[in-house]
Amino acid sequence: MAGVFAAATVVVHFIALGYIGLGGFLAWRWPRTIYVHVFFAAWGVLVNVTSIPCPLTELENHFRRQQGLGDLPGGFNEHYIYGELFPRELLPAVGVLAVVLLVVSYVGVWTRRRGGVRV
Repeated sequence: MAGVFAAATVVVHFIALGYIGLGGFLAWRWPRTIYVHVFFAAWGVLVNVTSIPCPLTELENHFRRQQGLGDLPGGFNEHYIYGELFPRELLPAVGVLAVVLLVVSYVGVWTRRRGGVRV
């Protein structure tokens, strides 16, 4: 059963990453969701630039240990993303893209809130 929970944690982790990257655009339609997105975006930055552990990675590691697999080598990003979804050398470009998406989505929210665009 721990394997099912570990796999579910991976799925939730990818959903959270997708929301961090693109969730600002949901606020174009549902403006109040911007507050949730700001929290997720800030949390995503914190766990990637500090030594604060991601609770989802910790949860997956808990279930992996119950299976006798041990912790993820290098953490979630190292194990599932770098070298799997894109080469590690592209990390700076992916970081820039993430910032651009965040800025564009937040500018869109701000513009809509000021009444510039009605959806």
